[in-house]
Amino acid sequence: MTLRQFYDWQTLGGGSDVSSLVQSLEKLEIQWCMIGGLAVNHWAYEPMATADVDLVIAAERIEEAVDALKQAGFVENRFEFSVNLKGNSKVSIQISTDPFYQEFPFRSIAADVHGILMRVAGLEDTLRGKLAAYSDSERRASKRQKDLTDIARLIEAHPDLLKLIPAKIAERLEI
Repeated sequence: MTLRQFYDWQTLGGGSDVSSLVQSLEKLEIQWCMIGGLAVNHWAYEPMATADVDLVIAAERIEEAVDALKQAGFVENRFEFSVNLKGNSKVSIQISTDPFYQEFPFRSIAADVHGILMRVAGLEDTLRGKLAAYSDSERRASKRQKDLTDIARLIEAHPDLLKLIPAKIAERLEI
């Protein structure tokens, strides 16, 4: 079974939704990148299945991107710091509008994640995003634990990142 087949199996066809998302954004030549679990999957040793697709789009192009994604068949739902989209699969797409992430697309790289070519946040940006998510005391405990696991996965694959981890979080990592 290929990585893409495994991802499709885990997300009930999510590869098609992610591919459609990528094609729509690339066609418009919009600056964007995956953040969160998909970015971690690129930088870590072993990928983990995730039905959450988190990304950031250059602020001045978000409306244009959302319009294109709706034309591609996605359904939109807006929140304070995100635009959420749903396609035909189990995948939940969340475009972050949080200013914290706005520079990430400009430092992104091309990567093959789950057999799909996409842009992902740079290594240090991916870590910064996970540190911010873990530090958000309003997130559910289970989400924060996953963020801590993702931080550990990044450090295992890139030990030099340990110097960027606040001492309070480093103590929790048991590395």
